[in-house]
Amino acid sequence: MNFAFSDEQTQLRDSVAAFAAEKLNTGYAEREERSEFNAAGWKECAAMGIQGLPIPEAYGGSDADAMTTVGVLESLGYGCKDNGLIFSMNAHMWTAEMPLLNFGTEEQKQKYLPGLCDGSLIGGNAMSEPGAGSDAYGLATTAEKRGDRYIINGSKVFITNGTVADLVVVFATIDPKLGPNGVTAFLVEKDFPGFSVARKVAKMGLLTSPMAELFFENCEVPEENRLGREGAGKNLFIDSMTWERACILASAVGSMQRLVETCVSYANSRKQFGQSIGKYQMVSEKIVNMKMRLETARSLLYKAAWLKTEGKNIFMEAAMAKLHISESWIACAQDAIQIHGGYGYMKEFEVERELRDATASTLYSGTSEIQRTIIAALMGL
Repeated sequence: MNFAFSDEQTQLRDSVAAFAAEKLNTGYAEREERSEFNAAGWKECAAMGIQGLPIPEAYGGSDADAMTTVGVLESLGYGCKDNGLIFSMNAHMWTAEMPLLNFGTEEQKQKYLPGLCDGSLIGGNAMSEPGAGSDAYGLATTAEKRGDRYIINGSKVFITNGTVADLVVVFATIDPKLGPNGVTAFLVEKDFPGFSVARKVAKMGLLTSPMAELFFENCEVPEENRLGREGAGKNLFIDSMTWERACILASAVGSMQRLVETCVSYANSRKQFGQSIGKYQMVSEKIVNMKMRLETARSLLYKAAWLKTEGKNIFMEAAMAKLHISESWIACAQDAIQIHGGYGYMKEFEVERELRDATASTLYSGTSEIQRTIIAALMGL
């Protein structure tokens, strides 16, 4: 396995990190206080080609392989402190763009992918329901075929980009008795009759990534907006989740790198009892542990991306990357707060926010418990 980046890839990563630090952090604390989505930053990221990274040039993207993509997202996470904006981009890329690319018709791709790449459209994904979280296929939302359209009824919760999305990949069942084999995906535009955003959801972290509940009341979806065949929603969802679990926390690796550097700098400059606190073993040990988590997380990320670039099955590797990076991110953020002491608990030092943003990473895209269940099953347990 060769995880080395070429000179061209390295230059791209460096330019993205510099762009993020310069363009995406100004006014972030105020936006977070207001739980405000950075629409201008979204468009600037699109102009840099970030949303279109994994999409072929024929549809407005860059046709970047998985290694290039996660490398760029890692650099984005290093330079950009707005984890909410990056989370919204990940939801857009892995749960809207990739299902459309891998399962959509040529007409669907031509219609939606260019706008999703250039930032003029924002994508989302609606799978979770009030009674269906980890039991992803136990859907109550139904889709009934009537003539040349489907009528969708039901509700969805915890929908990232819900208040700003122009296009949502919605999962519904055509027949509850079919279980997973009845699950079908649809491309629902925000102006389709019967589709409404119920309310914005307040949450602990990732405050600049809008989340909402969605309602479908006799929502009319043209037949040509069915994504894949009837009953193919399970395969589509698995494919989407594999991409998401492998790549969604690439930016977290960049965030961890920034946390390590921040803690080294603080530990060297902060003096207690006549010497820098970094000279005390209990402090230096925490920073060493942070560095170890960072490097193992990066290795798992790169391995999954490299195998995906090589066309290999990465179901286990994606679950391992998601599990380890998410738990490492939280642990690093906790250590960073402890190293900074009382200052780490204060908002102005911007350390406590990292913990709030990291906490959800063990929940979305499948909880840590689900990842362990997947890994155990693939080990034959």
